[in-house]
Amino acid sequence: MDTTTVAAFLAVDLLLVFIPGADWAYAISAGLRGQSVVPAVAGLIAGYAGYTLLAVAGLVVIVASSTTVLTALTVAGAAYLMWLGWGVLRRPTVLGASTEAMASSRGQIMLKGAGISGLNPKALLLYFSLFPQFIDPAGGWPVAAQTGLLGTLHMTACALVYLAVGMLSRSALNTRPSAALAVTRVSGAMMIVIGGFLLVECLAG
Repeated sequence: MDTTTVAAFLAVDLLLVFIPGADWAYAISAGLRGQSVVPAVAGLIAGYAGYTLLAVAGLVVIVASSTTVLTALTVAGAAYLMWLGWGVLRRPTVLGASTEAMASSRGQIMLKGAGISGLNPKALLLYFSLFPQFIDPAGGWPVAAQTGLLGTLHMTACALVYLAVGMLSRSALNTRPSAALAVTRVSGAMMIVIGGFLLVECLAG
């Protein structure tokens, strides 16, 4: 792929990544746990890695063209997001949690992140609608290789942005317990609102 195409893709992709959504809410919530930022972001990226593999295999087009599959994915993703958001509201993050407690929950934190991005129908549509615009079937690279490159660039952009969001939220709120508690609750509420919006949008469609 030529550098102009790659640069154009990165410009559009970064604009989308910088739009706050469920991933941002989860990264912020994780940031307030300190050491859980990395596994949380790793989980989010793992979900996108799954979509990248599907895209490379050509299955994304098949899945995205199925109304039943998209509806089921949307409902599952919305319900999961609302469930996580409710959990955050019921048990807000407490700054200063022990390293041992955080270490024991890293696997669970990563799985939750993978669930958030892996069950996000918007991610599927991103791969389905955005990627083809930058793939040249007649180019020197195989379509699968071009798709893999774009997927890798997207995952890299997500990792850098979400790590920055998580780390900045941690450093900015570390000395402000009341503000940290408020941000945690807002993050949980955002998950519920986004999940509810997806659910309503799905049922209305």
